[in-house]
Amino acid sequence: MAKRKIIEIERDLCDGCGLCTTACMEGALEIDEENKAVLVKEIFCDGLGACLDVCPTGALKIVERDSADYDAKATFQHVMKTRGTDAAKQVHGAEPAVRTPAPHFHSGCPGSQAREIDRSEKTAPGKTVSGRSELSQWPIQLHLVSPFAPYFKNADLLVAADCTAFSLGSFHPDLLKGKKLVIACPKLDDPSGYVEKLADLIKQNDLKSLTVAIMTVPCCSGLYQMVDEAVEASGIEIFPRKIVVGVDGKISG
Repeated sequence: MAKRKIIEIERDLCDGCGLCTTACMEGALEIDEENKAVLVKEIFCDGLGACLDVCPTGALKIVERDSADYDAKATFQHVMKTRGTDAAKQVHGAEPAVRTPAPHFHSGCPGSQAREIDRSEKTAPGKTVSGRSELSQWPIQLHLVSPFAPYFKNADLLVAADCTAFSLGSFHPDLLKGKKLVIACPKLDDPSGYVEKLADLIKQNDLKSLTVAIMTVPCCSGLYQMVDEAVEASGIEIFPRKIVVGVDGKISG
């Protein structure tokens, strides 16, 4: 047994919301009879901290201590038994033969840590800020976002095809301002699980509005279709607004 990074739970802070149990692809957390999050087995925790992003009370943290090593094979079997084949494919360290080829949610990279960005600063009267960013959260790629991230609650959500921000010069002030953002490419991404993740995002967050920005190119319509399927799967009555951006930067829809 050697020192390694592993999750630690402050029981007094845990409110039993259960968001961490869903965010953990390895099934390492569950809610006990006292309605508190607990570690199922140390060998199921990879120490990467996907659960940290969604905990609303700060009850979770990563510590370094003596622990049995993370066991990807045992974790795969555990998730296969408790959550099924599709979920098991997302287990960190699963064999390539059983994993999906697409990148999956991987919070081990510091760059994918969920965070909100403060855009409340005011510009002095009579002055403008050239190129001001309206991005107010991170991450934004659909493979990386958690549907349970707190900043999605009651948000105006923009689901945008990757190329829209490059084609539309006024993307930030005209489309993104005041919204939370998710980006994807229906042609180049592996969209496995996209509909399910979007459905969870819609179902869990009581969104105020939903906007889908796509390009005029034919393959891009697939993104709107995925959002439409996700709305239906969620059972929530919300009507996506479609915006189509031309390669010349003009908007329709």
